[in-house]
Amino acid sequence: MNAQQRRQALYALLGDLPPRDQAISARLIDRREQDGYLLETLVLDLNGVEDVPAYFVRPREPEGPLPCILYNHAHGGDYELGKEELLVGRSALQTPPYARALTANGYAALCIDAWGFGERRGRTESELFKEMLWNGQVLWGMMLYDSLRALDYLTSRLDVDVQRLGTLGMSMGSTMAWWTAALDPRLKACVDICCLTDFQALIESQELDGHGIYYYVPGLLKQFTSAQINALIAPRAHLSLAGNYDRLTPPAGLDRIDRELRQVYAQAQAPDAWRLRRYDIGHFETAQMRAEVMGFLAEWL
Repeated sequence: MNAQQRRQALYALLGDLPPRDQAISARLIDRREQDGYLLETLVLDLNGVEDVPAYFVRPREPEGPLPCILYNHAHGGDYELGKEELLVGRSALQTPPYARALTANGYAALCIDAWGFGERRGRTESELFKEMLWNGQVLWGMMLYDSLRALDYLTSRLDVDVQRLGTLGMSMGSTMAWWTAALDPRLKACVDICCLTDFQALIESQELDGHGIYYYVPGLLKQFTSAQINALIAPRAHLSLAGNYDRLTPPAGLDRIDRELRQVYAQAQAPDAWRLRRYDIGHFETAQMRAEVMGFLAEWL
């Protein structure tokens, strides 16, 4: 199978998803200047099931079109935080929060509340997973669907440069970044922080409970490894940042993914577009990692 056929096969594992061609609408709730950037508070209709609250941030000047980052918030058991992470950060991330860091460097960014987080909370992750499972849906699939449709929304904005779209996130947001980039070639750059997890290594290290139930897709391992999903990003730019002491990313799995992706990118004649940077830390972003992220985005977007 070619790359597009592999993407279709991966997407087919994500359960019964809404149509990709249904209309998207956006309601502007508020627009204001904050911390040196412009902030839009939005409610998006992405899936036809429930509203998706979102933040869009951009520099005050110029008007655009600007390179734009689809920012994916983390999990961390903090269901209240959601998209607020873009604006205020979290303890595992460096300062300033990414809204300030990105806009100060000329990027726009969009972050949505994932299912069960932020303004979409009210049902537990377990309840959402079980109800969706009964209906032939997969929670991770519905989360991914919203992210893919968020990209559709971004391409409709005149202040966004659709040729310079990237995605970024930590932890659950990291996983969302590499899955979304694998499924959507419109993303020119992917940065994942502390969650490039090799599935088999996670099983072998008995750390499956380290990830929430949202993470698990029925039948996935029959068709894909983590490296095979990430290979669908090639030859586009991909930076992965990992901690050697992070229990969610067993070192043996990082070795395996890095070895396979080096071969994939070499065959694609883009060896410099894949980078795995490892640090002797746990599950958090360091100042050095933040510098790597910003330098990588500047290089590729």
